[in-house]
Amino acid sequence: MALTPSTMLALGTPAPAFSLPDTDGRTVALSDFGQHRALLVMFICNHCPYVKHVRDELARLGRDYQARGAAIVAISSNDVDAFPDDAPDKMAEEKRAVGYTFPYLFDATQGVARAYRAACTPDFFLFGPERRLVYRGQLDGSRPGNGVPVSGADLRAAVDAVLEGRPVAADQKPSMGCNIKWKPGGAPAA
Repeated sequence: MALTPSTMLALGTPAPAFSLPDTDGRTVALSDFGQHRALLVMFICNHCPYVKHVRDELARLGRDYQARGAAIVAISSNDVDAFPDDAPDKMAEEKRAVGYTFPYLFDATQGVARAYRAACTPDFFLFGPERRLVYRGQLDGSRPGNGVPVSGADLRAAVDAVLEGRPVAADQKPSMGCNIKWKPGGAPAA
C-alpha cells in the first residue's frame, strides 16, 4: 500500500465550490452549508486501507460534530472504472454499513478533487465561518499497523477551535493515505 501525503493547501484558501450527487441521488452544493460555523470536507473512498482504518471514527466525528452545528461532507473522487468498489452503489452500501450521517458525494469528473488539491484518502479540509481554510492535515497519528489508537485528536481539536471561535493551532501535520485514483491523464499538475 503506497503512502501519499496531503498537499497541505495554503491556509486561508477559499473553499472551492462543488455541486455533486449524494448516494441517495440528491445534489449537494457548497452553498447548502452557508449557515454553519465550520465546514469539514473529507476526501475518502471505500477500498483504501487508511480510510477503513479510521472509518468508525469518521462516523463518530460526524455524529458528534453535526450535533454541535458543524457541516460535514465526504467526497469520493476515485476512478470507478479502475476501482469499482468505489462506485456510487458501493458508496451507498458503505454509508449504511458504517453509519455515516453526513452526505457522501461522488466526484465523477474528479474536478472537485483537483480544485481542493486533494491527494490522498483520507484528506481533510476544514473551513471556518468565512469559508476560508483553517485546517488541512491528519485525523490523528494513527496509521494501519502503527499501534497508535484512532482518536481523531488533531482534527477534533481543529473543529473544536472553530466552533468555539478560537484560532486553530498552526502546527498541522499532513494526512497520509492512498493516492486518489486518477483517471488516465486526469492527475493534477504537481
